[in-house]
Amino acid sequence: MPTTEAQTTATSDRVLQVLAVLAQHGRVLSAGELMAHTGLARSTLYRLLARLKRWGFVVENEGSYAPGPLSLQLALGFDLSSHLVHQARQEMIALARQSRESVGLIVAVNDRAICVEMVDSEQSLRCSFEKGRSVPLRAGASAKCLLAHLPDTAREALLAIHYPQPTQRQAAEAELAAIRQAGYAMTAGEVDPGVWGVSAPLFGPGRRAVGAITLMAPVMRAEGQESALTDMTVVAAARISRGLALP
Repeated sequence: MPTTEAQTTATSDRVLQVLAVLAQHGRVLSAGELMAHTGLARSTLYRLLARLKRWGFVVENEGSYAPGPLSLQLALGFDLSSHLVHQARQEMIALARQSRESVGLIVAVNDRAICVEMVDSEQSLRCSFEKGRSVPLRAGASAKCLLAHLPDTAREALLAIHYPQPTQRQAAEAELAAIRQAGYAMTAGEVDPGVWGVSAPLFGPGRRAVGAITLMAPVMRAEGQESALTDMTVVAAARISRGLALP
């Protein structure tokens, strides 16, 4: 029989799993969708949702569920207290003005690349990243840059999931090694058709990777400017990293 402590931990994990799924999708989800994404039984899911609604973390409207007002308070607390966002924002603004393109601050959480800050271009751009949204930690400049700089054990575990065939995994590891060597990742159309991106890592004390900044632009606007945009991004990332490394 599982101990009371183990049962409590399992319940807490399931509660957090429901919140994470709601956060990742950025839209209202039905109970059926939540069951499909979490693998929870309907009775268990409803019990957890009732608890989350009681605390204000989830709201329900006609059988669909979304993050509640207490989730918004958590987000506000993150904005006010995040050292990474504070250190990066001015350089992101400067990079967006210099390039006239959009710039995102992206971090890795579990198997997702999450945008925690965004400076939008005045020019049009349709892409998956906006503040609070995430994509799988696999494809695209942001994900590959973050994946390349994860600790070895974490990176290898994710590659084993994404690339079960040894030859695929070896090719992916070679690509990530090349990204670490170059100091940036560059892709076009891997996440959003017609969107080009370049991502450079951010390092804190002890050269520990803490995130990445990514410059995003339509492929047509970036064409012929890739080298200049990459240099701008790498320089901005280095400036942010210097600030992060200060005591």
